[in-house]
Amino acid sequence: MNQNNRNNFAPILGAYYLFYFALVGVYVIFMPKALADLNFSASQIGTIYAAGPFMRFLLPFIFKYLIHLNLRVYQISLFVMLIASISFISSVENFWIYFLSNLIFGASMGISLPYVETIALSKLSKKQYGKVRLWGSIGFMAIALWIGKILSNPYQTLYYLVAMALFVVAFGLLVVKYDETKHSSTQADSKFNLSKYWAFWVSVFLMQVAFGGFYNFFTIYETSHGISLELTSWMWSFGVICEIVMLYFQGPLLEKNLLSVIKFSIFITSFRWLMLYLYPDSIFIAFASQSLHAFSFALYHTASINYVYLLYTQKKLAQQFFLGIAFGLGGSVGAILAGRVYGEYLFLIESIITILSLLAIILHQRRKEYVA
Repeated sequence: MNQNNRNNFAPILGAYYLFYFALVGVYVIFMPKALADLNFSASQIGTIYAAGPFMRFLLPFIFKYLIHLNLRVYQISLFVMLIASISFISSVENFWIYFLSNLIFGASMGISLPYVETIALSKLSKKQYGKVRLWGSIGFMAIALWIGKILSNPYQTLYYLVAMALFVVAFGLLVVKYDETKHSSTQADSKFNLSKYWAFWVSVFLMQVAFGGFYNFFTIYETSHGISLELTSWMWSFGVICEIVMLYFQGPLLEKNLLSVIKFSIFITSFRWLMLYLYPDSIFIAFASQSLHAFSFALYHTASINYVYLLYTQKKLAQQFFLGIAFGLGGSVGAILAGRVYGEYLFLIESIITILSLLAIILHQRRKEYVA
């Protein structure tokens, strides 16, 4: 990619991240609360929020053996995601139809992001990637602040979801115009090996299981302790501000041993969940725990996808598996588990699961499976 194309690519990619993660923000922050307002139980909410992640887990296996992730499949996924988001409006009052819509929505979201991430990682330096990726954090924060301030009924959340999906489609179609990579039309390599690095994948899985309570129940958790929805949205946004700062300045950290960075991020995350368990009514502690999102999401996520990028030669498939095992299987199990154990001990359980993730990554490192 020449310098002129690179300069044009970065703003388009930034806009894609902005609206993609604004869409995620609506879905994660406000939809659980909207469902609760529509009389969905905690168990039902957990089940629904397991649907999309479960599809993201299945997708890499489908693309490993049956389908190649090419431009046409990517473009189809964008339009399917838009159709699924529109269908939420008419299906939200029927649990099973809404559950089916979430399966389709999760599958389409799980196709588009790995495709774009592979392009970004191949065209941008680690420092550049962080600075472009932070626009996703800005989108997540902006939508949290805006909707948290004006939301008056559950259906408004659905309308914002559709609006963000429209922008994702628009910029998602523009991003690939700057992709100069030659994509094979053959199927993905079925020799792609997960078992060789099994301890790493176990750690990735457990890390996201431990996020189940946060992603799906943090808003409900805080508002149940007397904190307003608007203030809770500020907590989400404060976490994203800290995330943005980390994304901007993390470049030098990513030049160090990536596994050491990942281990540190996991340890900080365990401490973060413990804070929420010990001080559930403290606004100060809640904000302090959110500040650690800089490590538990921004630094962990960027270090992990860069590590996976180095670990495997099949780049797009590797990113799909990372998304599938982490936010897919891990997110699905985490959502169901959080729905089952929601209550006083939710974040204590999440903290313990995170420690197990740390032990798994230590085992991985001791087996000397790091590819420099």
